[in-house]
Amino acid sequence: MKYALWTAQILLALVFLVMGGMKLVLPDAALAADMPSFLPVLFIRFIAVCEVLGAVGMILPGLFGIRTELTPLAAAGLTVIMVGATVIVAATMGVTMALMPLVCGILAAFVAYGRWQVLPLGERTRERELVANS
Repeated sequence: MKYALWTAQILLALVFLVMGGMKLVLPDAALAADMPSFLPVLFIRFIAVCEVLGAVGMILPGLFGIRTELTPLAAAGLTVIMVGATVIVAATMGVTMALMPLVCGILAAFVAYGRWQVLPLGERTRERELVANS
């Protein structure tokens, strides 16, 4: 389970870094042309910042062992973003195009649940402390 969670975290981090980074560096005109007309460019930039921060939150806490409770929170936040993305894409571009955000949302929900309930990142540290104190 540990390897499945880490694989999902790394894949999601890469996807969200690329997609969020692309939304951040594109000019306003190009960004507005690619997105539905009812979404303001400033809102899209906000979502991009959230995606980049979520990607960072998926990897760095577990990598450094600091504030590991942020990983499931980042995954849950990205799940919320992907639910919205799935609805908007399905409404504007069709159900087939909505499969990508749906899969990303399901993977993010898997990571959020896995890191909250099944195998929290801080467990490793707690186990070492218990062994050291025995």
